[in-house]
Amino acid sequence: MVVRLLAIIMLAQALAALLLWRLISGVLPGGVALLAALALVALVRMLIVANNFHLSWRARSATPRQHGLDWRGSLRLFFGEYAASMRASSWTMLWHHPRIHIAQPPRGLPVLLVHGYGCNGGYWASLRRLLVQQRVSHDAVDLEPITADIDHYTGQIAAAVQRLLAATGQDRLVIVAHSMGGLAARAYLQAHGDAAVARLVTLGTPHHGTALASFGIGANARQMRRGAQWLAALDKGDAGRREKITSIWSHHDNIIAPQDSCRLEGARNIEIGGVGHVALADNALVLSHVLDEIFDVVADAR
Repeated sequence: MVVRLLAIIMLAQALAALLLWRLISGVLPGGVALLAALALVALVRMLIVANNFHLSWRARSATPRQHGLDWRGSLRLFFGEYAASMRASSWTMLWHHPRIHIAQPPRGLPVLLVHGYGCNGGYWASLRRLLVQQRVSHDAVDLEPITADIDHYTGQIAAAVQRLLAATGQDRLVIVAHSMGGLAARAYLQAHGDAAVARLVTLGTPHHGTALASFGIGANARQMRRGAQWLAALDKGDAGRREKITSIWSHHDNIIAPQDSCRLEGARNIEIGGVGHVALADNALVLSHVLDEIFDVVADAR
């Protein structure tokens, strides 16, 4: 479903670029007009990212001094998020083909990747390449439909957990989840227990909701709003298993606002700065933290 939606969006962008090219080709040479039309479409995408930063800034939490940004850091933040958004929506998620990877020989526990709102497993392209290099068996679940109640996804996660454990011969795994996927993973732990999960690592997950969820559609978007009863029930229900959870989040997240909504009491919280929401799974520092969490589970078990 996500692939079809992205294909429609890409087609609409192509048609818009073609229309713009026809309109300005009488004023500019053909090649220049085409480049200008493509640049205008890219500019619209850039303005969407800028608007997200604007909206999140209005509801921002205080940024600690050590995570403050100068103008260079602000530019890196914006263009890093823009590039990550373009790459995910226009390539990696568009051409996503579900597949399980079994490392030979494997290192560490297998990893199940759970994407966020409006995405699919193609979001994890950078982390999947890294896991292949590190000889970590892994799989990515695709949560469908994209506007469902978050509790609806717990059965899909449970099936993916059992599939990956059966394929690897292991009895435990690590879940790495982005954004809404972290909430779905926590809901899975409540519904199915945590015996099969050695650790849950969340990236940019709105554990206490986000103001920008008011602009989303679907039951899952409503559940992620600030003050949602569903979030309160989730928070109450898993207070006893937070030692298994690590929350990695950015003080400059442009989708989660306030940003410290990602802080989860009783869990291990890793705070960073200068990284946007989509870019979390592309950022070298974040990926390094994720690998540390994956391999620390094995070290803890010894």
